Amino acid sequence: MAATEFTTDPALALVQQDSRADWVRLRTLLVLRWLAILGQTVAVVIAAFYLGLRVELGLCFLAIGASVISNLVAMGIFPENQRLSDRDAMLTLLFDLSQLSFLLFLTGGLNNPFSLLILAPVTISATALTMRSTLILGLLAIFLISCLALWYLPLTTTSGQVLQLPGLFILGFWSSIVIGILFLSAYARRVASESHRMTQALLATQMALAREQKLTDLGGVVAAAAHELGTPLATIKLTSSELVDELQDHPDLAADAALIRDQADRCRDILRSMGRAGKDDLLLRRAPFGTVVQEAAEPHADRGITVNFNFHGADADGAFAPEQQPQIWRKPEIIHGIRNLVQNAVDFADEQIWVEGEWDDDTIRLRITDDGAGFPVDLLGRLGEPFLRRRNRTSQGARPGYEGMGLGLFIAKTLLERSGATIKFLNTSDPFLTAEDTHGLSGARVQVTWPVAALVLDPSTESAPLGLNQPIID
Repeated sequence: MAATEFTTDPALALVQQDSRADWVRLRTLLVLRWLAILGQTVAVVIAAFYLGLRVELGLCFLAIGASVISNLVAMGIFPENQRLSDRDAMLTLLFDLSQLSFLLFLTGGLNNPFSLLILAPVTISATALTMRSTLILGLLAIFLISCLALWYLPLTTTSGQVLQLPGLFILGFWSSIVIGILFLSAYARRVASESHRMTQALLATQMALAREQKLTDLGGVVAAAAHELGTPLATIKLTSSELVDELQDHPDLAADAALIRDQADRCRDILRSMGRAGKDDLLLRRAPFGTVVQEAAEPHADRGITVNFNFHGADADGAFAPEQQPQIWRKPEIIHGIRNLVQNAVDFADEQIWVEGEWDDDTIRLRITDDGAGFPVDLLGRLGEPFLRRRNRTSQGARPGYEGMGLGLFIAKTLLERSGATIKFLNTSDPFLTAEDTHGLSGARVQVTWPVAALVLDPSTESAPLGLNQPIID
């Protein structure tokens, strides 16, 4: 049993893609640029007219004016909701980086404390653009900051005094900016990637739950329709058959009665093959715990791996004894979560898996164990996280095209925890586990534990009348 599950669902495959196309709106970058323009203008004005520094005002306002013109042109050509491709966003940030570097060249290079702002375009790129764009901007920023350490127009006062830091401070400032570019871009990219992957995984979980809910509803529709329409259709067929026998002397009427009988049979056949939006059969919403688990495992029971089921209760002394199974609600998240765990076990079992359920007055436990190689030890503490990247050559060779990403176990863990369960992943080959803990089995194991109150029907609800079937609302 491995840490990941193979899925061929096109919807899940879609959300697995880590595409960063069209993440950034043009309006966002334009607003940031307007703020930069305002800050640059205020800084130049204060430096020239209040601090008494000699600044190349013409060239400085030329650089600031280029940003203003660029913003106005972009606002006039593109709509406000325009989203930039990765290439366009990179070129926009590249312009901002070049414009800021030119301003720093005019105002003292690294002697200007505002040279720290060169980190901004690279950090934005690391958050929203691809690795390629971030590398281009990062390397260019390091190149420009290195040039500014050597070539720049010095800052001078009106009295002719040159404001310049010692060479050691310039070297330290350059080193801090370069380290900041590398560290902040890596940090921002890591956090943004984790957030994006978690969003994708949660979206996949919602899609899986919605699909399971539709399948559950459809099964209820078909069963409810067959159950509710079975009696009137049988009555129609019986009555029409009697009419056919009694109307032998009236061929036209006998033919109509035969037609009614045939259409009743046709309705019966339709109900067997499909269902239409109707009522939800409340009887199908609850079932014994073992029945729900077997239903969840059924799609993977005929894949060449033996699936062994064992369900039992525990008495007050802790000895296992047969008991009446607790009645639980057939929630889609429980069925889909257990199904994912069983699929993962079947994928990596050698010959058989064991699905065991037990319960007492406080908890209900489900153990799914296989006879495979077990979970990879280095991933054991991370199981349940989405998009685990680990290649297993043995698994790849046994299953060509297999490319697990941990999404299946994440979906199972998320859905089951939503139902109130706690999940534990372990290997039965663990030397710290006793024979009583492993029950003589080997391989990987997933243990799911529910509090009785979170899963089992209230005794008063279990014995109460079901009531009328409720309409299914789309």
